[in-house]
Amino acid sequence: MAQAKLHVTVEHTGAEILLPFNPEEYTVNHDNTFASQTIPGLSGPLLQFANGNQQTLDMELFFDTWDSDSADKQDVREVMAPFLKLLEIDRDLHAPPVLTVRWGSLEFPCVLAKATQRFQMFADSGVPVRARVTASFSRYLDPEKEARAVDRQTADFSKVHMVAEGETLASIAARYYTDPRQWRPIALANDMTDPRDLHAGRRLRIPSLPFHSPQTGEVVS
Repeated sequence: MAQAKLHVTVEHTGAEILLPFNPEEYTVNHDNTFASQTIPGLSGPLLQFANGNQQTLDMELFFDTWDSDSADKQDVREVMAPFLKLLEIDRDLHAPPVLTVRWGSLEFPCVLAKATQRFQMFADSGVPVRARVTASFSRYLDPEKEARAVDRQTADFSKVHMVAEGETLASIAARYYTDPRQWRPIALANDMTDPRDLHAGRRLRIPSLPFHSPQTGEVVS
């Protein structure tokens, strides 16, 4: 059984680029951003999820024309050109094309974000015949497909509460969260250092939940 080759598909045309050599390894990177807020009286800051960051795929590609049978060695840049062209702006899309990188079980919808060329061997004429390309792909998410595939409730920070006479943070928490003990996220969202400093007519932002304390593991929800 022949070993699967790494290939790149241009999604809007269906064109495929078959790479001459498989990479030795690849790296997938993904991380999230969390906002932190220090609250007096707690042993550590509270964390709240802000957003997911760009997922990337990094690999090193090898191109070589030196080992060919031809006496006149082909310029390796000609072999690399179809791949490097994926960085260019498509005149129909007004942007670089959306791709899918496939190799074995790897299937990564993406755009080519960066390609660094390193030439390693040259013919007597000075023509480069061997090169490595460090390629970085950024994952592409189709907004419509993402919305259909994931049942996700977006965090809502638009709720605003007008404090009435006699209300406390605990009573407001009971109203919005059905639990008076969940008053601390409201204090956090409104930069309140003293939860008793509450007067009628003040407008409070009511945040979504939960918050996490990285020091204690406590969930404030």
